[in-house]
Amino acid sequence: MTELLTREEYGAIAAALELPCNAFIDGSFRPAASGKTFTTTNPATGVALGEVAACAAEDVDLAVAKAREAFDDGRWSRLHPGTRKEVLLRLAKLMERNARELAVLESLDSGKTIYDCETVDVPETIHVLRWHAELIDKIYDQVAPTSDDHLALVVREAVGVVGLVLPWNFPLLMLAWKIGPALAAGCSVVVKPAAETSLTALRLAELASEAGLPRGVLNVVTGSGSDVGEPLGRHPDVDMVSFTGSTVTGRRFLHYSADSNLKEIVLELGGKNPCIVLDDAEDLDAVAAHVVNGAFWNMGQNCSAASRLIVQKGIKARLLDRVRAHARAWNVGDPLDPSVRVGALVSPAHFAKVSTYLEAARAETLHLGGKIVAEGFIEPTIVEVSAADNRLAAEEIFGPILTVIEVAGFEEAIAIANATDYGLAASIFTANGKRALRGARMLRAGTVTVNSFGEGDISTPFGGYKQSGFGGRDNGIHAHDQYTQLKTIWLDLTDHGGSSLD
Repeated sequence: MTELLTREEYGAIAAALELPCNAFIDGSFRPAASGKTFTTTNPATGVALGEVAACAAEDVDLAVAKAREAFDDGRWSRLHPGTRKEVLLRLAKLMERNARELAVLESLDSGKTIYDCETVDVPETIHVLRWHAELIDKIYDQVAPTSDDHLALVVREAVGVVGLVLPWNFPLLMLAWKIGPALAAGCSVVVKPAAETSLTALRLAELASEAGLPRGVLNVVTGSGSDVGEPLGRHPDVDMVSFTGSTVTGRRFLHYSADSNLKEIVLELGGKNPCIVLDDAEDLDAVAAHVVNGAFWNMGQNCSAASRLIVQKGIKARLLDRVRAHARAWNVGDPLDPSVRVGALVSPAHFAKVSTYLEAARAETLHLGGKIVAEGFIEPTIVEVSAADNRLAAEEIFGPILTVIEVAGFEEAIAIANATDYGLAASIFTANGKRALRGARMLRAGTVTVNSFGEGDISTPFGGYKQSGFGGRDNGIHAHDQYTQLKTIWLDLTDHGGSSLD
């Protein structure tokens, strides 16, 4: 367990940070070709952190060209797998040495609590990179069954130049989820971080260069979605794009692909994830802790957040008493205070959006919260609705608001859980093993947890059904599939009696 510092010590680290603000292309930092910048601010204070390069299509073109050059000449793609592993392991080690700096930088840039950054985000980022590095020389190709006169090899090859478009809710961790398998496969990458949270991606790129990653293999182009994301999605020399973010934006990348070179698209999108608690659930105090963590972790800014509590009538009152008790311990405040569990929403625009749901919540049965603590800060809120199609229960809020829906029994709970356009994650709490397995099979979601909230771990694939995305999975061995192509090499071994060639 990471030993946390005091608020004052974190403040001193923050004050001494040198913030990376230029794009990272072909192994070095450089300003946008236009010279333009945009201001990145601390969501908790509104204070400007720095001026970041506002890149555009010209910068994307340069980054893609350098990535293509690096891929084609084999400086990374044709390295021995063990050598690639050594470089990524050195990167993980450098991140360990700079873990505290990265945690503070992540908190300043995103509004995330230093508690989460120190205990979850940064350690997990390092673990993800190390896990994918260790997998590099442990994935085997195949030999297909053929006659004695033939040999058929099925081999993996790196897909090429990859565009990685990141969300703002887990800037470092989502970066690792993508560059881990992409770099392990031998791809060259162009990363487009969210404009709200660009700083840790830039710092990681600098550390990767220090670890020995060849220039041009990892490029970070900062800027807006329209100026950087769209040109990357439409670029004819990008072979594949992996996008994590909203369903609305994910649709655009499909259009970009269709309108350009039919590049492969992998989408991990939104969720409105159900948490079903049946009346035979054991240890309601433990259940309540899972519910609260699922709903309010990272201020609810989590695509797999357990944002719908679907609870059986006979147990509702007792469970809500415990949920309220646990939620009250999730205090709101300065993200650099290690005792704080709920920090600031990522931006004024997102804060304004989430605030509109508070207005809707006040018209329903409010069990806890419902207030704005300060500009950018919303307290954990629990609201019960009478209809499952209420906008609080249907729309992805992406904030610290838990919606409660009462049901009569198992079948109704499953039906309501599946009555959504999304299908990313779900959870079910019951002491009945058969009912737990039946429920897990019936729930239309990519990850279903039983008697817990979670996303599995690095060894399990993560992705969704329906409008929560498609095209591939993050995490696990399966994540490597989307960054590789399968090639069949067919050899005719028949002796035709001809002369051999020198």
